[in-house]
Amino acid sequence: MARPEKVRLGEILVQQKLLSEEQLGMALAEQKRSGRKLGRVFVENGFVTEEQISGALARQLAIPFIHLKFYNINPELVRLLPETQARRFRALVLEDRLGSLLVGISDPTDLFAYDEIARLVKQNIELAVVNETEVLVAIDRIYRRTDDITEAARELEQDLGDSFVDFGALAANPGLEEAPIVKLLQSVFDDATQVRASDIHIEPQESRLQIRFRIDGVLHLQTEADIKIATPLALRLKLMSDLDISEKRLPQDGRFAIKVKQQRIDVRISTMPTQYGESVVMRLLNQGGTTLRLDAIGMPPKLVERFRAIVQRPNGLVLVTGPTGSGKTTTLYSALAELNSLEKKLITVEDPVEYRLPGINQVQVNEKIELSFARVLRSALRQDPDIVLVGEMRDQETAQIGLRAAMTGHLVLSTLHTNDAASTPLRLMDMGVPRYMVGSSLQAVLAQRLVRVICESCTAPHQPTPTEHEWLRHELREHVDKARFFHGKGCSHCNGMGYRGRTGVYELLEMTQAVVEASNHPDPAHFLKAAHLEMGGATLRRHAVQLAVQGRTTVSEAMRISNQLED
Repeated sequence: MARPEKVRLGEILVQQKLLSEEQLGMALAEQKRSGRKLGRVFVENGFVTEEQISGALARQLAIPFIHLKFYNINPELVRLLPETQARRFRALVLEDRLGSLLVGISDPTDLFAYDEIARLVKQNIELAVVNETEVLVAIDRIYRRTDDITEAARELEQDLGDSFVDFGALAANPGLEEAPIVKLLQSVFDDATQVRASDIHIEPQESRLQIRFRIDGVLHLQTEADIKIATPLALRLKLMSDLDISEKRLPQDGRFAIKVKQQRIDVRISTMPTQYGESVVMRLLNQGGTTLRLDAIGMPPKLVERFRAIVQRPNGLVLVTGPTGSGKTTTLYSALAELNSLEKKLITVEDPVEYRLPGINQVQVNEKIELSFARVLRSALRQDPDIVLVGEMRDQETAQIGLRAAMTGHLVLSTLHTNDAASTPLRLMDMGVPRYMVGSSLQAVLAQRLVRVICESCTAPHQPTPTEHEWLRHELREHVDKARFFHGKGCSHCNGMGYRGRTGVYELLEMTQAVVEASNHPDPAHFLKAAHLEMGGATLRRHAVQLAVQGRTTVSEAMRISNQLED
């Protein structure tokens, strides 16, 4: 392809009737004032979209416009262009066309970028237009820190050598070995946030140190390193989170905050002594990247309305249930964020505080100084709150105080570990809470799970297996053969997993008069029958099947999170 001609973006958009002369004049004045790129000014002012700009450039220059979201990118080709230049020019090498390379670039009119890319790749290049936002997302995904992690780990190994390291001295003077350690941890955190990992697992084995990331609820091996670096790594993390560095025999919990790409990440850390050293698990909580709204977490619109109406009540207990890592805390905080106002006093009692919300009094329990859930909750009720959030109903004492608070004019939100919504009131009674308290205070139970979402860049039709077909038949009956199902083939966008992101699956049990009366019956089966009748079949299983029918998740994912066959 010949070197592109120099064209004016504003003129092209005006010619193609995507922009008025007046808008162009305003944008040029703003560009002169701010020094930003003209295209960015157009988009930020809402004059045109990125897609419209890309389409206009492609038509003017007679070159293709490529949607990267649906393009299977080859990471090896991309890396022909160094990351610094890829970011600078917003460009990616997409195809090897035997004699020339196809390069996707957000601004194909940039002649300097064309010359510089051709010089770096040492080949003829052809251009295609791509969206700037999609380019940056792809760059973040492809230029991962995997090599940096391996290199930093190797550097640390060499630094340590075979010599004895006095870790007591290291604690007193962390600068002794700091550089390689810091480099390694920075690379680990950078890579973890790039691939949207929720947890980092650092696990010493007999001869190797294993670092794994949990992405969309599934663990993936990131790298393996020499076992020698396990101790200094654990030590450094303990120093960062103010834990006792001399104590290696007992588990410890702490937290610290880091900045990755201008985003604050809160890190919860847990250490556990194992056979070969201390295992460290870190939960990453992005304080800036979460939208805390009930309609943004995957809840069906009708369920959002019902749940909103319930949490707007002046008193009572509302429980969110599910296993660890099912998104319970996010749901509660989403409800809390909507309830937060100047007219109400909100107190949370948590272990630990996961999200920091302005205008809310958040208390972290501390068992070391006997600051338990029950003790904090008793004190919290003397603080004249309107709404209280209890992180978890762990024992009979906490449950009873929470229910009493709900009976005396407070709205109490909390979580409980149960399998489904219907069994939750029975679980409270099993914990020793009197029946009358459950019946008079409990307003509703929301049970939830998280399912992985099919990557939209590589979604493909899926023929259910005989087992899947039989399972689907239970819910869909004769409609099972008419429904279409999908799966992800695996591509560069989802790191070959076929899934990208997660969404919630929900069921709601409202404690209506009929359900409350059934809760006083001595036979649990009688209560369960009444609860299932009130839910009207709107179970976790049904919601999961709906998501599979809509093509949002796979049948295997729906099966994984669903309960056993219901009677």
